[in-house]
Amino acid sequence: MRLSSFLAVFRPALPLILGLSLGCSLSLLMVSWTQGETDEACGDELGNGRLIHSGHIRDVQDGQDGDGNEDFQPRIVPYHKDPNKPHKKVLRTRYIHTELGIRERLLVGILSSRATLNTLGVAVNKTVAHRFHRTFFFTGLRSTKAPHGMAVVAHGDDRPVWLMYETIRHLHQHHGNEYDWFYLAQDDTYTQAERVMELVNHLSAGQDMYMGRAEEFIGGEERARYCHGGYGYLLSRSLLARLQPHLDSCRNDILSVRPDEWLGRCIIDYLGLSCVEKHQEMTYRYFELQKNVDPEREDSAQFKNAFTVHPISEPALMYRLHKCYNQIELDWTYAQIQQLQNQISNISELTPEGKAGATWPIGINPPFRPKTRFEVINWEYFTEEHIYSCADSSPKCELRGADRADVNSVLETAVGSLNERYQPQLRFRKRRLLNGYRRFDPTRGMEYVLDLALEAFTQKGHSQVIAKRVSLLKPLSAVEIIPMPYVTEATRVQVILPVTAHDQDSVGNFLDMYVMNALDTHDNALLTFLFVYDPFDAQRVSQTDVFAGVKAMIGEVEKRYGDVKIPWISVKTEVPSQVKLMDIISKKHPVDTLFFLASVWNEVNADFLNRCRMNAISNWQVFFPIHFQEYSPALVYRDQQPSAASSFASESLRDGHFDRHVFEEACFYNADYMAARTKMAADILDNDELLESMDVYEIFVRYSGLHVFRAVEPALVQKYVHRECNPRFSEDIYHRCVLSNLEGLASRSHLAMALFEQEQANST
Repeated sequence: MRLSSFLAVFRPALPLILGLSLGCSLSLLMVSWTQGETDEACGDELGNGRLIHSGHIRDVQDGQDGDGNEDFQPRIVPYHKDPNKPHKKVLRTRYIHTELGIRERLLVGILSSRATLNTLGVAVNKTVAHRFHRTFFFTGLRSTKAPHGMAVVAHGDDRPVWLMYETIRHLHQHHGNEYDWFYLAQDDTYTQAERVMELVNHLSAGQDMYMGRAEEFIGGEERARYCHGGYGYLLSRSLLARLQPHLDSCRNDILSVRPDEWLGRCIIDYLGLSCVEKHQEMTYRYFELQKNVDPEREDSAQFKNAFTVHPISEPALMYRLHKCYNQIELDWTYAQIQQLQNQISNISELTPEGKAGATWPIGINPPFRPKTRFEVINWEYFTEEHIYSCADSSPKCELRGADRADVNSVLETAVGSLNERYQPQLRFRKRRLLNGYRRFDPTRGMEYVLDLALEAFTQKGHSQVIAKRVSLLKPLSAVEIIPMPYVTEATRVQVILPVTAHDQDSVGNFLDMYVMNALDTHDNALLTFLFVYDPFDAQRVSQTDVFAGVKAMIGEVEKRYGDVKIPWISVKTEVPSQVKLMDIISKKHPVDTLFFLASVWNEVNADFLNRCRMNAISNWQVFFPIHFQEYSPALVYRDQQPSAASSFASESLRDGHFDRHVFEEACFYNADYMAARTKMAADILDNDELLESMDVYEIFVRYSGLHVFRAVEPALVQKYVHRECNPRFSEDIYHRCVLSNLEGLASRSHLAMALFEQEQANST
């Protein structure tokens, strides 16, 4: 969601609508009239023969774009099968864009050095690198340690021309078939990423293009020009492919001390192309930054429209430029939003519904209309201190954390918007919030209705307390698709089940569910038992084995399924720490093993095993599910019989809760665990008790750079159990265990009914 909001003040006569921000696509409809007030500053930005296009400014020239030639000519490729040749199986690619030959649009290469990689290079990476699909930093000398979060390619030679030669060769060899355009710049160049991307999107990928700031060669006798490296330049994929065979000749024959001049001479001599600043009415804009210039005070059109700025002397100047250009983009976006809202408002009068057909805010989807009573979106009531819709079904709870910050932000936005609208005639100050309502509409965003007690001040100093109702909307922004590595449901899951002497009574139910949901269905899963003996039981194992009954059940399962083997491992320890147990298991399995660390109260089924495979991604993500815990039958059912349905049925989910305090279950790959434990080794040397005070969840949070995914899992169900909380664990683990036992007894309604019945029995 965006931080900006929409606000409307409702009065008895006519509602007042103030549009503050809006996210929508460009309209192709242009009208010759506008509606509403237009500030002079906005009029200047939109005037002077310029057009706002996709949030940027481009010139509007007379004449046709381009030379009239079509970039792509469609042709029919007939299919012909030779009957004399044997049939050959077609190998399909994994991704459709690979089979169709679809490439990414732009790859960015930043030329840096050892002296500037950790200063200007880091500044480039933090300001604009994340806005491109992929950014590489090319250096000459090999660095022992690259800055965090930067893709650095070290060529091993700090000569500028050699660095340029190796960079061009690397781009063609490793990425020539993946990208249509390549943008090269120095690390003392600030790049406006959105404008470069927009320029590339308007250029044809099938043409040989060498575009940037055209510069004369030393002497200036010939008409050919090269692209100045300080302002960046674009190379098309086709040009890079044609240039590749001549790179060695250019390296041996062309003498130059400037890498950009050397590259320009190579392209001119062997391809006959010169650097251009304008192509098909698309202009490459740049700005030369003078010394001791304050970017905040620079207001020339050349500066505002520039794609690149050069030279940048220090990282602080890079960040100041980034802030300045972000503000320019924001102002242009708001001006474009206002223009589009005026267009929508004007065109809505021509619709059958007229002016009333326009939605509020203009350009945002209308509110969701439920078709049945089950689709009605509930409103949450809140005040400045409390909210009356709590996660634990309490009638009232205190506003905390993000909820309190959200309410404070909405109140501040509402009062600020009122003052902006009515000043200088009136000035408002919030006294208190009378009533507050909010709901999340999946088609629009977060909606708010506020009843405010305001103190209104006039210009003469008179004041009066008034009550006003306002509505606000925090709209949904554009949906972003997060790229994820490829996973498959065919991966084998290694189920690890630690069992102590106190837990062995629940092993029978676990084995029954595992046999029914994994062995009978031939699921690709293996089970390994980990018997945890305390020192006393370990000494008597030759006489009396406390796990003899469990081992007998395992033997019966192996007899019933002749091809199934269920191995078990015995461990002796006083404190059965998760980390200690996983250290033993990890050494006995390959690094590509997918573990599911289970507990004896789990009911394993195919749905959860598939989600374990999909959510645990090697070298990317680990999965810690929040299981569904059934309530105590003694409190929930009391005098009645519990349902005979299986615990996986939806009816059983009615009498339980998702236990957020338990972190015992986990899905992860052995390689990820081993990498995290390797990073933890240094801390263990100083503190031997660290293994007993931490669990696997903390290991991944502290010592791995992976995504730790934690989510509710309805398919992972547990019967009610009162856990034995070991006081020798860390205080945090022990406290979570106690809270899990307390909250797992029953719901508030069941506990209240039990107390009521007890009081009734005592009174009689």
